[in-house]
Amino acid sequence: MNILVAGACGQLGRELREIAPLSENRYFFADLKQEEGVERLDICDAATVREMLGRNEVRVLLNCVAYTDVEKAESDADEAFRVNAEAPGVLAAICREMGVFLIHVSTDFVFDGRSSLPYLETDEPAPLSVYGSTKLEGDRRILASGCDCLIFRTSWLYSRFGNNFVKKIRNLCMKHDSIKVVIDEIGNPTNASDLAGLIFDILEDGSFKNHKGLYNYSDEGVCSRYDLACAVRDLYGLDCTVQPCRSSDFPTKAVRPANSALDKSAVRRDFSIDIPNWRDSLEMMVFDEML
Repeated sequence: MNILVAGACGQLGRELREIAPLSENRYFFADLKQEEGVERLDICDAATVREMLGRNEVRVLLNCVAYTDVEKAESDADEAFRVNAEAPGVLAAICREMGVFLIHVSTDFVFDGRSSLPYLETDEPAPLSVYGSTKLEGDRRILASGCDCLIFRTSWLYSRFGNNFVKKIRNLCMKHDSIKVVIDEIGNPTNASDLAGLIFDILEDGSFKNHKGLYNYSDEGVCSRYDLACAVRDLYGLDCTVQPCRSSDFPTKAVRPANSALDKSAVRRDFSIDIPNWRDSLEMMVFDEML
């Protein structure tokens, strides 16, 4: 089976590139960036997408592309909408036309964070930011297209690759004696390698064909940004004081959900998987980096 990964230079795409050689399937990698083994692709260019899918006889398209700069999206809404909403809709239409299965990655930011419980797939979205709104519209366009698809909503993604909260905190702790981190944003930190592993496994065993639609996936356990920052400092053995503060102390253009924890009951049940605890997974990543 031939699989195309769009967004191969991002966190999730890089993790999939690491494990793809273990597969009996044939992976192709594409991105706007130019890297060895990665073909250039703009997912907003329908003709090029259609040509690449046909030329490589692709049966599964994994879309890891997103406009993820939450702050910049507030002043760059048109581009965020083009990448996060319009392009997924076009991909879905092409996949339906060509008989390609689409796997798409979405976000916890589609919720407003006012719930006291982890969000279910059936809970009503109410995004607070341009980023969340455009990602939600992408989800809706895919589901409305009628293509065979899986959408995984994930949260607080980090990895060894790219820019992310974990790397930011590590770097800040290395440069400063004391930092402040918000304690009133709650969620599920997720190692991108765990999500990549789930997608890889369901492609390998073919179970992706048996369940379609929307699923939550994040690492288990809930914490605040402050808790995560303390864990990062401790695991890297850094000498820095992490002080809790409120999000109002750091005004931003984009409003973040206060509690975006996700309920994973459905994905555990339908795909028979175990999901690691966020701290265990973070510790494993840090350990691997230090080898």
